[in-house]
Amino acid sequence: MTIFYAIRPASPAAHLFHVTCRVERPDPQGQRFMLPAWIPGSYMIREFARHIVRISALAGGRRVALKKLDKHTWRAPPAKQIELAYEVYAWDPSVRAAHLDETHGFFNGTSVFLLPLGLQHEPCTVDILPPAGARYRSWRIATALAPGRGTRRHSFGAYEAADYDELIDCPVEMGDFQLGDFSVLNTPHEIAITGRVPKLDLPRLTADLAQLCETQVKMFEPRSHSAPFDRYTFLTMVGDAYGGLEHRSSTALVTKREGLPFVGMTESTEAYRNFLGLASHEYFHSWNVKRIKPAAFVPYDLSRENHTRLLWAFEGFTSYYDDLLLTRAGLLSEAQYLTGLAKTLTTVTQRSSRLKQSVADSSFDAWIKYYRQDENAPNSIVSYYQKGALVGLAIDLSIRARTKGKKSLDDVMRLFWKQWKTAGADYSGVAEDQVAQAVEQATGLSLSREIAEWTEGTSDPDYEALFTPFGVICTRRPDVEAVHFALLGIKMTNTSLECKIEHVFDGSPAQAGGLSANDVLVAIGGLRATPANLDTLLSRYATGDVVEILSFRRDELMRFEVKLATRPPIKFSLDINQKSARAAQQLRRGWLGRARSATRRR
Repeated sequence: MTIFYAIRPASPAAHLFHVTCRVERPDPQGQRFMLPAWIPGSYMIREFARHIVRISALAGGRRVALKKLDKHTWRAPPAKQIELAYEVYAWDPSVRAAHLDETHGFFNGTSVFLLPLGLQHEPCTVDILPPAGARYRSWRIATALAPGRGTRRHSFGAYEAADYDELIDCPVEMGDFQLGDFSVLNTPHEIAITGRVPKLDLPRLTADLAQLCETQVKMFEPRSHSAPFDRYTFLTMVGDAYGGLEHRSSTALVTKREGLPFVGMTESTEAYRNFLGLASHEYFHSWNVKRIKPAAFVPYDLSRENHTRLLWAFEGFTSYYDDLLLTRAGLLSEAQYLTGLAKTLTTVTQRSSRLKQSVADSSFDAWIKYYRQDENAPNSIVSYYQKGALVGLAIDLSIRARTKGKKSLDDVMRLFWKQWKTAGADYSGVAEDQVAQAVEQATGLSLSREIAEWTEGTSDPDYEALFTPFGVICTRRPDVEAVHFALLGIKMTNTSLECKIEHVFDGSPAQAGGLSANDVLVAIGGLRATPANLDTLLSRYATGDVVEILSFRRDELMRFEVKLATRPPIKFSLDINQKSARAAQQLRRGWLGRARSATRRR
């Protein structure tokens, strides 16, 4: 039995999609329908049902009453056929939900397609209809969904999914996007870019993405060079944010305009490298979490939280590999990669949260902490992305050093991949205690104690010792680049209008002196403070000086005397030891790949 859907941008100006869902043989006891409460890959209950503006049901052409059972579930009365019709408000510009206006439309199935409970394994057909009006005649479709009979790819019409899980795992973009096609080891790929990008260098972008994707496919399939999908789609929105969300054969990305290459750009800018890193991250998820996944996600329960302590391996390892594989693909130089890695080391070690919360606990609490961060987040939440990436680094370098480059974390990932392929429909996921076991199985090394210390405990790996066999010098020095951070221990909000404190770090002079998040600094040492001159004012003082700070807390003017830091926080740097031994050079090449220019013009 096929479940039939139809979706139409009914009112772009009002941001409303009109959706229908028809079930030919509903539950004789009364068919229940549920809209997911969250979307895989973003671990927070988002209550997508709150965006349903109105909903009704028809049985045999007659309107029948729907009973709402809970916040995201409805039940229709017994009928031979049931059709639901409803409107969804779509004004979330992120990659997690749905967005519609006169310029484009985008949706994830979790935001718009009700699930007929008990029928999740039935095939689905969705008719994607265009908005009405001459101004939308040039709109087309980009999605990983397979076109149905009579529908040409990129055209409005019928699209098919094997089941509900596939339906909601293939987001849809509609509008006047730029489209670039490229092939990766005989597998078709494409990138659809929505938003104005003057002089976009599409050939360079697709060539770089092709190189990146090929590197990843070859890592997981060094012999067959076969991708885990028939085609792949990058859906890219140009906006004010930066982020992405993985899907089984596509990804949704949002990036700032400067993150894309333009004709005449001869060098690889930091913004462009960041975009390629984002694309690399989400593409790696095609294996790590979309197929290889925690046992807690097999299958997903989209009505409630699905807890796992392994996000440090699934998001963290993916974060470790995103820039690493850019380097192996020749899109980052060794120096650029090490600079980025040093930034991650600095960010993690400067936050006291790493000493309070393990990455395993952070993974488990993602639903209530990581995705609901507040002003105290740097003091209470360790990132399973960043700290997880450092755990992946520590495991990888440990394996490579102890086996003299014969084994690596790559072998562990390939083992997980083989287990997924071998199990097929019987795949049960990665057990909570299985990562250390897999390391030993794939490499012959036991790292159980170290992995437990790094993930269930709060110990830092010995980074200096880890890098030494690879001819990389790890140095710690005072971080004095941001004076307000070095002397006060605060982070400011990103605004040019006022000096508003976003975070006050634990143990900082600001905290000891009484300053708090959301305070607005107005004067330092009797002189007006602005975002433009804050660091200049502070640079007049030496470490250990006591300075008068005036600030507004709410609408009250407050005075503080703050003793400036005597020891600035530590910053990492990573540099290649040009005098390293041949064995170290070989280990480094095995890790990073052969050095290639990352600024070459294509």
